[in-house]
Amino acid sequence: MKKQLSAALFTSLLIASPFASANLSVNVGAINVNPDNASSALNENTALGLKADSNTQLGITVDYALNEQWVLELVAATPFSHDVNGAGGLAGNKIATIKHLPPSFFAQYHFLDSQSAFRPFVGLGVNYTVFFDEEPSAALKSVLGTDDVEVKLDNSFGLAAQAGFNYMFDKNWGLHAMVSVMDIETDATVYANGAEALTSTVKIDPVVAMLGVKYSF
Repeated sequence: MKKQLSAALFTSLLIASPFASANLSVNVGAINVNPDNASSALNENTALGLKADSNTQLGITVDYALNEQWVLELVAATPFSHDVNGAGGLAGNKIATIKHLPPSFFAQYHFLDSQSAFRPFVGLGVNYTVFFDEEPSAALKSVLGTDDVEVKLDNSFGLAAQAGFNYMFDKNWGLHAMVSVMDIETDATVYANGAEALTSTVKIDPVVAMLGVKYSF
């Protein structure tokens, strides 16, 4: 719970930064996180593995224009929830349910003239992912032979790249679309009866897509 509150406070403080409203716009819509389909072994001595499913949440991004071409964008969302499914010896079984907040910060370059209705952009930035509320499944408890099981994922910091476009209907309202690829890699540890039972480096590396409504102040 502390991690969730800290992440939410961190995101709120960034969004509430004192930007000049004349250069500020907000995008709100659906945002999807689709993890890489490649599985990661729980450890190098077992055939067990992990694969996370995709999830869609409410996305909120805030853009601050430095000038006509360069824009800073903060990407935030309501917490994502993923079922972590088995691979290898645990194929077909849910291993755990996890939640995470992946706030990201981009520097974008916007093409075409600032008066153009349609403006594509590319961006490069960083991502910080906070994991919380990891809940082990009954299948994992059965494999480990105990109900005293914990799953812990370390927070992650990595690079992110982005491409997308804005299409303005008028001076205030428009459409915002973007696709990002993010480097999200976390160390996962499974504890049984208080002792470390399994460890893994899990590469999530998702494709993140958003489609929303844009409002410029």
